[in-house]
Amino acid sequence: MKCPVKLAIFFGVIILGINLSCSSASYNAKLPALHDGKYDSEFPSQNGSADLDKISHTIYRLNCVSFYKAYIFSADSKIKLKDLNDSVINTRSIKKTYIDRSTSGTATLIYSSNGTLGLLTCAHVIDFPDTIISYYGEISGTPTDDIQSIAFKSKQFIYATGFPEGSEVKEILADKSADIAILGNHFSPDNAIHFPVFDYPFGKAKDLEWGDFVYVFGYPLNYKMISNAIVSSPDYDRGGSFFIDAVVNRGYSGGLVLAIRDGIPHFELVGIIEWVAEDTENILQPAPLEGALKYNPLVPYSGDTYVKQEKFLKYGITKVISIEAIQNFLMKNKDYFIKKGYDFSIYNK
Repeated sequence: MKCPVKLAIFFGVIILGINLSCSSASYNAKLPALHDGKYDSEFPSQNGSADLDKISHTIYRLNCVSFYKAYIFSADSKIKLKDLNDSVINTRSIKKTYIDRSTSGTATLIYSSNGTLGLLTCAHVIDFPDTIISYYGEISGTPTDDIQSIAFKSKQFIYATGFPEGSEVKEILADKSADIAILGNHFSPDNAIHFPVFDYPFGKAKDLEWGDFVYVFGYPLNYKMISNAIVSSPDYDRGGSFFIDAVVNRGYSGGLVLAIRDGIPHFELVGIIEWVAEDTENILQPAPLEGALKYNPLVPYSGDTYVKQEKFLKYGITKVISIEAIQNFLMKNKDYFIKKGYDFSIYNK
């Protein structure tokens, strides 16, 4: 009675072996598709942690702050823009004050030579207007041409957190329309040599297809993070730009977008994060309290209220600036960059 059981087990092992063999053969038959010269649309089947860790050491958190001197005028002054001059500003303003504005984003070190370091990011991260003007409005909310305040930018600082010698960098060149900027500075070669450069190939965003898989690096809310996403609307503007479904937060602007061509470790830079769709809403809020005091939610509020504009991100819709646009920017301004000590000709491929 025991023999049939042994035979059943024997045949079961054989059948299992056949199934495994067929499965392996089936998998191996699919492997050639991974080497078709196209960007991969499937999740990587190999461990890419070492390469991703290496890449993560080439990105930096950007902080930009601008300082303004502001002049405030009374509603009765009825000062128009055409009336403004130094005398009017200094004699008719009722108050002088100082304000500041700040932003954060992500930049990637793409150049290093003899102490000269160069970073790639989005222009809007460092773009603050030289002059800010606000106007009085009617009770109905209709704007007037009566100036309420005017502020002039006095100075601006850009910091790449962790960079040598105080972390300060400067704008080398920015293109607002393309939303691309190169930042950098000249440091002691002994200090700059410790900062690794992104040395993976510049890819071709125009080769991307619907559903291709990408990795995204950035500094959302000041934390270095990596995520993944899927490509949508490839080359929608005929310049290589595309959208991804990454759930990104503020601080991701300028972050790397990497595709994989024929499996790990063939990472290629296909673009940088530009913006996330957002809505703006007006919210009523109470007058601020001095010090660290907070309003008691159990006590009805009866003081003055103010309108504050809040921006809400529409997660999952993220626009990417194509690598083609970045290369065009670098090559179009090649002579200027060389004059400033940056030779980006290596990326003209």
